[in-house]
Amino acid sequence: MTEKKIIAFQGRPGAYSDLACREARPGWTTLPCEDFHATIKAVQTGKADQAMLPCENNLVGRVPDIHTLLPSSGLFIVDEHFQRVEHCLIGIRGAKIEDIKRLHTHPVAMGQVAALIQDLGIEPIIEFDTAGSAEIIVQLNNKEDAAIASSLAAELNGLEVLRHNVEDESYNTTRFYIVAQEKDVPPFHEKDVITTLLFKTKNIPSALYKALGGFATNNINMTRLESCMADGTFIATKFLVDVDGHIEEAGLKRAINELRFYAEECVILGVYPASPYRQSKQH
Repeated sequence: MTEKKIIAFQGRPGAYSDLACREARPGWTTLPCEDFHATIKAVQTGKADQAMLPCENNLVGRVPDIHTLLPSSGLFIVDEHFQRVEHCLIGIRGAKIEDIKRLHTHPVAMGQVAALIQDLGIEPIIEFDTAGSAEIIVQLNNKEDAAIASSLAAELNGLEVLRHNVEDESYNTTRFYIVAQEKDVPPFHEKDVITTLLFKTKNIPSALYKALGGFATNNINMTRLESCMADGTFIATKFLVDVDGHIEEAGLKRAINELRFYAEECVILGVYPASPYRQSKQH
């Protein structure tokens, strides 16, 4: 029999990253890890075949750790996945909404269910993780304590979903990079390809403007541009960029060559298929 492949994620079983792994890689074994360092190391050491790393959320913005950890990891982006975040109000078996007095969850999730907290008049209690808050509810075994987590977290912990989709905004979505040890570049002729790169500009006037000029003149669509401080200084800045296009396309090649002229370093982090989610949101 073929051994099941493994995909690592940061968080406890039932976390939204766990759910993303199961949707993007059905049939694979999911491997929970304590933090992003451990998640990346699982792939580096061969403990996992791939890892699911959140890179941005349309409500709270980028995940800053990924900017720092991914470029130095030696891993490559081989795919992307968009995961709709559907918060559930979860309690122990037999609990009812009117029983709840305290709500446990991660601080970001707590901020996304403000209307629910106000409507129910309950006390918010911050925890380290959404799925971890579900585990805490099991330990407390009290009808007065509830959690905000995924339906998967409820299922894995033997809890009951008291109400689905309790988030304030219905469009809460997290984008993930799926990374591996080896590159998996799509064929050149394949459409809908994303190229992700990281570059550091020279410390000269208009360096960023000139570095990005090649994308405009070669008609390359840039879908993401994020900055982060380089080497812990306030002088040098690195930029992470996602663009539409294959690295072998003539226009993108010219744009990157122009960028390299104004950059001290430029690293291609991945060339991978664009998620069908992108097309669905254009209509």
